[in-house]
Amino acid sequence: MPPRRAHCCAVLRAHAQRTFATLRSATLPVAALMACGALLLAAPTARAQDKTFDLKLSHWVPPTHPLQKAMEEWGASVEKASNGTIKSKVYPAQQLGKAFDHYDMARDGIVDFAYVNPGYQPGRFPIIAAGELPFLVGDAKAGIRAIDAWYRKYAVSEMKDVKYCFSFILDPIAWHSRTKKIMVPSDIKGMKVRPAQATVAAWVTLLGGTNVQASATEVRDVLEKGVAESVTFPWGSVPLLGVDKVTKYHMDAPLATVMFQWLMSPRTYAAMSAAQKKVIDDHCTTEWASKFADPWVDFEHSGLAKMKAEPGHEVYTISDAQLAEWKASAEPLRRQWADNVRKGGGDPDAIMKELKTSLDQYKAAY
Repeated sequence: MPPRRAHCCAVLRAHAQRTFATLRSATLPVAALMACGALLLAAPTARAQDKTFDLKLSHWVPPTHPLQKAMEEWGASVEKASNGTIKSKVYPAQQLGKAFDHYDMARDGIVDFAYVNPGYQPGRFPIIAAGELPFLVGDAKAGIRAIDAWYRKYAVSEMKDVKYCFSFILDPIAWHSRTKKIMVPSDIKGMKVRPAQATVAAWVTLLGGTNVQASATEVRDVLEKGVAESVTFPWGSVPLLGVDKVTKYHMDAPLATVMFQWLMSPRTYAAMSAAQKKVIDDHCTTEWASKFADPWVDFEHSGLAKMKAEPGHEVYTISDAQLAEWKASAEPLRRQWADNVRKGGGDPDAIMKELKTSLDQYKAAY
């Protein structure tokens, strides 16, 4: 209870115990008591007058995915904090729109909250693409905190046509193939690859491969049909999305991560009362990014052991020399990223320095 209301309650209780005669001679005027009573009554009335919202929370992975539960729990917390005036329903599996369209769906008010992979639209969000660079982010849970804390000030301009809530990342992705073991960068030449994000797509091109565009839920289909031969994917999602049925070889070496955002329609936010906006703001923090995505990190990380135990699959490691080859092959990607940021008017050196500082602060660097 706010201090002023608590003080008024104490005053009312004390004076209610006095006799009428004592009250007449009391130093506190009756008018002050009436003012306190009015203050106590006013707050619930204002809350009751808040408009009720039924938010549409949209994502594009199956309802069995850990993000489904994360969104439900986030929505339940918002509803409780708003005294029931902000309700929500989660719409999974592209029910409200394609995965590639989710940023624009939030921008245009088609949905109230959207799960977005900015890497699905290469070149549109050059700053956040820094987090996609290979061999930059190591620990995923710490990385969630580091990426969100770093990107908040840039989201204001780079994602200015939505209400930014928070960023989170994926447990590191690895190579998964149906036709051959991928050991060194030269093995990608001539292969058809479904990349997890735009920077990996640029890497595939540099290495002489061909990119196949498909959302996460479409990966099994493109592999099964031979449209793609390999994929960069997190471990837990391999069996979850049926990719284990169409792959055999899996490199146990973390390559990179994937950036995601939880974004709100600015129209919906603008229509809320000040109290309701505060509820949303309180649920759009770095702390909430961790609550939201940490369970997903655990789920993906546990997938490595599952794939090692699954018959018919070969999970293999690479040598330090081979890892050095991969790192060297990714160096041009940093220059490409810097060039893209400059084209957008940004300072890539300052931006990268801030990102590395945040990764070091949270002990999330590769």
